[in-house]
Amino acid sequence: MRNKKIFMGLLFIAILAFSAVFIQLNMDVNSRAEKGKDDDAENHERIEKLLKKMTLEEKIGQLMMVGFKGTEKSDEITELIEQKHIGGVIYFDRNMKSPEQVARLSNSLQQTANQSAHSLPLMVAIDQEGGDIIRMKERVSPLPAQQDLGENASIEDMYKVARLNGTELGSMGININFAPVLDLSKTDKRSLGQDPEKVYQYGKKAIQGLNDVSITGALKHFPGNGRSEIDPHVETSSVEANQLDLENSDIYPFKQIISEMDNQKFFVMVTHIKYPAYDKEKPASLSKIIIEDLLRGKLKYEGLVVTDDLEMGAVNKYFSYDEMGKQAILAGADLLLVCHEYSHELEVYNGLLRAVKAGEVPMDRINESVKRVLTYKLNNMKQTKADPDQAGKVVKNPESIKYIESLSEDE
Repeated sequence: MRNKKIFMGLLFIAILAFSAVFIQLNMDVNSRAEKGKDDDAENHERIEKLLKKMTLEEKIGQLMMVGFKGTEKSDEITELIEQKHIGGVIYFDRNMKSPEQVARLSNSLQQTANQSAHSLPLMVAIDQEGGDIIRMKERVSPLPAQQDLGENASIEDMYKVARLNGTELGSMGININFAPVLDLSKTDKRSLGQDPEKVYQYGKKAIQGLNDVSITGALKHFPGNGRSEIDPHVETSSVEANQLDLENSDIYPFKQIISEMDNQKFFVMVTHIKYPAYDKEKPASLSKIIIEDLLRGKLKYEGLVVTDDLEMGAVNKYFSYDEMGKQAILAGADLLLVCHEYSHELEVYNGLLRAVKAGEVPMDRINESVKRVLTYKLNNMKQTKADPDQAGKVVKNPESIKYIESLSEDE
């Protein structure tokens, strides 16, 4: 009897302790939820204030991401950030010679952006896909091509490779990686394969791996480049498939990830290829039917839409730079990617500026995209300063190389 009383007493104490822990956990969760709501409300208020304060020139600048030459901050990129209020930059091999140098370059560019009227951070992007598409190839970890990962790696390895990649990029002050490629293809080394379900599952893991080390990924090339044999860098092409076929295959990985993941944690990059089943006239990147009706309307995507590089042959042979920015924004794109020539970047910027002043692009359309850019920046870009010494230790460290080599041994 005495033992039973002791047992009941201990049980009562345990229940009380458990209840206290449960109540505390609930309070913590509720507190975090309330803090999240407060942060959202604060950011929303700040964004509305910024929109009222920003000039048209500042707004248009935020809708552009540009490339530049050199491993240090050039006069041209300085002018674009200071005078044109450019929202982001993209790195290529020409900008990168060592992890430490890239980290210093990122800090230098962010410092220039921080000195502007609204101190908005720069989006710093790269195409670090793996395989042949690796910037500064000799100085970073030898990331496998997506085709190799799709054929040989586990879904967990897909996550680990993306996380490793993101860790290296983040240490150099890069916050956006234009990957993974979701195009369905049997032959393209950039593709995870032909199975829409597998491409979706592996693509989702890639985004998670990048996100978990504070890097934003990008799904590309919407609505799917895989059927085309023609490189859009060189020439235009059309995908001759009906809507049902496209939505059950090429578009499926995009649709699933959009419906399941936080749309603020990844961009969608739209291709320059034509899809006559949706729009007989315009390439996807300049098509309101594909961006507004399909991507935003049917698939309910709420994040940032970025064009593929507007200097590609698929579009620059058929549209002037003056016209392209206007057409892309009217179609629903938020971020115009112009990767190479300063003169082309100015043409896109000035063309859009003129179009808005002439009433050809409504101010509401500009504000809508600027709001998305500001929302992304305020919610996702808390830390923009890189540590060059840390970058030197993190990038291509022995453990990373050992892990990647183990993947090829498993094949």
